[in-house]
Amino acid sequence: MGSRSRATRAKGRPGRPGRARSRTVPGSLGLTLLSALLPGVGLIIGGRRRLGAFVLTLSLGLLGLGVYVGLTRRDEVLAAAVVPSRLLITSVGIGLLALLWIIVIVGSHRLLRPATGGPGGRAVGAVLVGLLCFAIAAPAAVGVQNVLAQRSLVQNVFQSQADSKSATRPSTVNVKDPWEGKPRLNLLLLGGDDGKGRIGVRTDTVIVASIDTKTGDTALISMPRQLTFMPFPEDSPLHKFYPDGFGKEGLSLEGRLEWMLTAMYQNIPDAHPGILGPSDNQGADVVKQSVGEATGLKIDYYLQVNLQGFDEIVDALGGITVNVNERVAMGGISSAHIPPGQWIEPGPNKHLDGFHALWFARGRYGADDDQRQIRQRCAIKGIVDAADPKTLVTKYQAIAKAGKHLLRTDIPQELLPALVQLALKVKSATVSNVYLDVSKLKLKYLHPDYKGLRETVQKALESKPSDTPVKPTTSTPPTKPSKSATPGKTAPPPPTQNLNDACAYHPTGDDS
Repeated sequence: MGSRSRATRAKGRPGRPGRARSRTVPGSLGLTLLSALLPGVGLIIGGRRRLGAFVLTLSLGLLGLGVYVGLTRRDEVLAAAVVPSRLLITSVGIGLLALLWIIVIVGSHRLLRPATGGPGGRAVGAVLVGLLCFAIAAPAAVGVQNVLAQRSLVQNVFQSQADSKSATRPSTVNVKDPWEGKPRLNLLLLGGDDGKGRIGVRTDTVIVASIDTKTGDTALISMPRQLTFMPFPEDSPLHKFYPDGFGKEGLSLEGRLEWMLTAMYQNIPDAHPGILGPSDNQGADVVKQSVGEATGLKIDYYLQVNLQGFDEIVDALGGITVNVNERVAMGGISSAHIPPGQWIEPGPNKHLDGFHALWFARGRYGADDDQRQIRQRCAIKGIVDAADPKTLVTKYQAIAKAGKHLLRTDIPQELLPALVQLALKVKSATVSNVYLDVSKLKLKYLHPDYKGLRETVQKALESKPSDTPVKPTTSTPPTKPSKSATPGKTAPPPPTQNLNDACAYHPTGDDS
């Protein structure tokens, strides 16, 4: 009699396992779903109050912490995304959190399912639990893979200061405040033409990105690839061999090709191996020194983009969107009068895959270097625009894999967190193009006016980018005056031009 009364009380007592005998299958399924959305609730209802309260409190605490960090500490999170040790901890944390979540769901369902549900009810419950576990495990697995892909990218592209060699970068890194006493960070962007079937590397693209470390405003200075007699600093070992710059007198136009800026990356290290000191990339160090002397800037680091992997990263991003203002040749040799087999036709907001984007950036037939430089800068802008959060999340593994083949740099790992912070400023600041007067500076002559070039760069960095849209399709002044202009007089472009304007749709011959 006493045992029967205790059983009756246990059956009607709330929060005890006996309560599950009177619970319906749909009710238990609903509570299982609720326990997945709010981990710990199912344990409380199932009778494990203390454990359930602890899990629920921990879950709400982690959720609140995530919201707080996402809203107020976004920059710190992005900075942590370039530290390999933190990325490894993050991947382990994601996996452990997902595992614990799954254990809570399974344990909650075991406490909540009715004792008399029958085989059918148990099968439905098992299917629901399986789906909930998959809904947690699948994104967690993708998250872990993306984090590890990011870690692999950072470790492959960026070496620590102690594990890498450079003859030209700053010898130390102030990790706490890298920009202390440094108003501008000067990066050299190199585009190499290495690829299948090619011997050697020529830097067809040489751009200096000068970044204001306080505002993020960035000025891009495109160096024409055909520059000759590129100078070296007087304290450089190369100045002894090339006191008047890298060049030779009395050469034919074809002979000058091996003495131009585009050939320095390959030819000088071949002629003087190791002359600048220990280096992981002697060609980049040579170009850094020479471009720095030519522009009057101290080049801090370089970032080299190998065209062999350019199309791969564009495809990983799902393509880029650019404005095509003139027909761009896909192939062809101008000097041999061999026409291209295909063209990229003009048009606004044209979506290009990797193959076409590569030709858009480097198509040479019928175009001068100024036109190619503008297209290259617009291709870089297209990549930045395509790297939106949705694309990065869904395609990041492919992007990271392509990045390992695409990039080479002497930027040390220790600088990456501060560089991420600076990149956020750049994204919301103004990116402008420094106008170089090709004729005035004699940039296509045998002896360019490098003193005038340094003065132009200095003046441009002291001025603010123009807010007035400008429509030239090359970096040279437009030769065809507008209807409102005075005949015979063409207003020169401003010292700097907003890249949004330079890459806008303004097809050749449009004077409206």
